[in-house]
Amino acid sequence: MNKAVVVGVVAVLGGAAAWWVYAGRAAAAAAGEGAASSPLAAAPAASGASGAGGGAPVSVTTVRAVQRDQPVLLDANGTVTALNTVDIHPQVSSVVTKVHVREGQFVKTGELLFTLDDRADQVNVTKAQAQLQKDEAALADAKRQLERSQDLLRQGFISQGAVDTALTLVETQQAVAAADRAAVVAAKVAQGYSRITAPGSGRVGAINVFAGSYVQPSGAALVNITQLDPISVAFSLPQRNLPDALAALKSGTGEVTVQLPDATATSATLKGKLQFVDSAVDAASGNVRVKAQFDNKEQKLWPGAYLNVRMVVRTLKDAIVVPQAAVIQSTKGKLVYVLDNGRAAARPVELVYASGVDAVVTGVAVGDKVIVDGRQNLRPGAAAVERSASGAGRGEGKGTGKGDGAGQRASDAASGAAAVATSN
Repeated sequence: MNKAVVVGVVAVLGGAAAWWVYAGRAAAAAAGEGAASSPLAAAPAASGASGAGGGAPVSVTTVRAVQRDQPVLLDANGTVTALNTVDIHPQVSSVVTKVHVREGQFVKTGELLFTLDDRADQVNVTKAQAQLQKDEAALADAKRQLERSQDLLRQGFISQGAVDTALTLVETQQAVAAADRAAVVAAKVAQGYSRITAPGSGRVGAINVFAGSYVQPSGAALVNITQLDPISVAFSLPQRNLPDALAALKSGTGEVTVQLPDATATSATLKGKLQFVDSAVDAASGNVRVKAQFDNKEQKLWPGAYLNVRMVVRTLKDAIVVPQAAVIQSTKGKLVYVLDNGRAAARPVELVYASGVDAVVTGVAVGDKVIVDGRQNLRPGAAAVERSASGAGRGEGKGTGKGDGAGQRASDAASGAAAVATSN
């Protein structure tokens, strides 16, 4: 064999043996048993110390379990819908003489929108009034004839039959006059159709006609008026939440919040109340349609817009709340680690509800120190120490120093062997 190769092998074996002796002594010193007499005695001691949890404590952070009323939230996608939207149509065929509003204008109930040509209606009103005057004059004459007949009857010049005939004429003329009055009212109603007013308050949409346009009842809408304040948001709830929604609707406690697209604004979240639950569940989706009503004085909600909706379906009273990050899914179920007298204790828990960073669980007592950070390095009964405000635990420096020293020596030995092999 080449002498250079023999020298290289001896150097490698010598470096590895030196590192093994150092590692054995370090493990024995950490276990408090003094310096090991041989590498074979030191190796089992180091392994035993680690398995019993007698090594350096694991640095962890804890959060105390708290008890509070936890709302159960449901997130959904909603659509803004107006409470009232009215399409304005004329009730008679006519010509538009004047448009009194502009597009996008807010109007109040009864405000004039359009004026139609009403000359023919004015003539009809005049004719009806003239007919009424004629028939009222005939009625007055019939009444005078009745009075004369009654006087002649008392004097014995005419019979009772003549008086009854005069009375019938009076009653007939009274009916005719009443019909004339109704005709006048009908003519005025028809004339009123030439004035189109707002049936409710809201915002005027696009105007589809102009002065001089011929309009008719069966034609396109002249304009539409949409109520913006208050306004509603429609969304769907799963069938399993239907009893909670009905209970919230009955009690008036169904709080609904929507997130506006501009999430950076201070008023990006608006709150409303549940107002409506549909009478049937959609068989295709298994959801039920609901609506919530919101105040919209600043017009932040616009019909047809899509929003993120969150509804409080119910509230868990006196729930035990821990950080959701502390819950561990193991082969035997969910558990959390609790710091108890410097040791990590595993507590089996049942996850009741989780939302965001919080989780409602059973199996943990109020005030328990639930371990959040560092739980992945724990075993039941392992020593643990709470991390200081600076993030460094009491046991971190010592354990890290030993590991670093052993690793450095192993690295030096490996580097020396690599150098010999390279030279050959």
